[in-house]
Amino acid sequence: MPEQTITSDKAKSPARRVMLYSHDTFGLGHLRRSRALATALTAGDEKASAIILTGSPVAGRFTFPERVDHIRLPGVTKLPDGSYVSSTLGMDIDGTTNLRAGLIQSAVEQYRPDLLIVDKEPTGFRGELLPTLEWLQEQGTCRVVLGLRDVLDEPEVLAAEWARKGAVQAAEAYYDEFWVYGVEDIYDPTKGLPFSEAARERIHYTGYLRRTLTDAAEVPNEPYILITPGGGGDGAAMVSLVLDAYEADPDLGPQAMLVYGPFLSGEVRDAMDARVEALGGRVIATGFDSRIEALFAKAKGVVCMGGYNTFCEVLSFDKRAVIVPRTVPRLEQWIRASRAEELGLVRMLDDGRDGMTVEAMIAAIRALPTQNKPSAAGADGLLDGLDVVIERGRALMREKDQ
Repeated sequence: MPEQTITSDKAKSPARRVMLYSHDTFGLGHLRRSRALATALTAGDEKASAIILTGSPVAGRFTFPERVDHIRLPGVTKLPDGSYVSSTLGMDIDGTTNLRAGLIQSAVEQYRPDLLIVDKEPTGFRGELLPTLEWLQEQGTCRVVLGLRDVLDEPEVLAAEWARKGAVQAAEAYYDEFWVYGVEDIYDPTKGLPFSEAARERIHYTGYLRRTLTDAAEVPNEPYILITPGGGGDGAAMVSLVLDAYEADPDLGPQAMLVYGPFLSGEVRDAMDARVEALGGRVIATGFDSRIEALFAKAKGVVCMGGYNTFCEVLSFDKRAVIVPRTVPRLEQWIRASRAEELGLVRMLDDGRDGMTVEAMIAAIRALPTQNKPSAAGADGLLDGLDVVIERGRALMREKDQ
């Protein structure tokens, strides 16, 4: 029987297999976080491998290290009203979800992971992960971890969302541990969730995930500040405000290196390109760079949105930063940026306090050179996340074998 052959091969193999799932319906954050985790868990261990299950439409544009691969799930698009449609297949959303669920379960059954790390959504996209979680629990051969970023949303909003999805019950029933990729003293992302005491004892705060230079990339020779809206799908307003600032103040410097992100495109991107061209080299732009770490490392400062990965890069490369957080559809970025500003790690440009005006952006850019670096507020002590992930991941896989 094929099932017996798979089991026998696995029993003979000392390989450690890690699978990471992120539904990735929008942006780059889930995919980039999963790639960082997979890289850390396989580095220096020739018997370890990892597969990332992702719905990101740009997964193929990233490089992956040896023994790390990815499986692209059919994509979905979130509409302004919060509903979803299939991105490309001409199927309705129920059919696409069923297809994704079948692919996930097949991948798990064939790969037979020792450790499954699920990003953020305990039940997966529209519950697509539940059949696989039930199957893994019956098998009893894989440890399952729910990975949470440092901030999810306002407690009341998060509690209502998780109640609607049955996420608390799924988290309690199927997950061996919960890893929070942040620091408890800064924020508790599970605040407001009705977890049992037993579940809360399974929470491990890892610290933030340190980023390092992985691939060489060309960077400008002249001093520059980096302008990044992350994936770019909701970053047009921030980018436009930066361009407004350079247009309004001909003496504003240094030059800006603008990375649009893969999801800022179409007519909006075309109009911004024309504005960049008119600035005569004071702003240079590129669409998407999967090796953005190199641009962070050489930048004199950063103007960015407040996504998790961007925040980790600001801390990791010790960059003076002005964060312009989004506030819809959730307050996650605003909560993160406001706590970071309280701690002296960054400066936040807050619409309610500062006003999202050209004058406010000019002042923020001009003040960048005099800001303290994150290290002055102890940022380096917040970046132990990958070390803790490696420790916990290997401990769970050892427990499985006992």
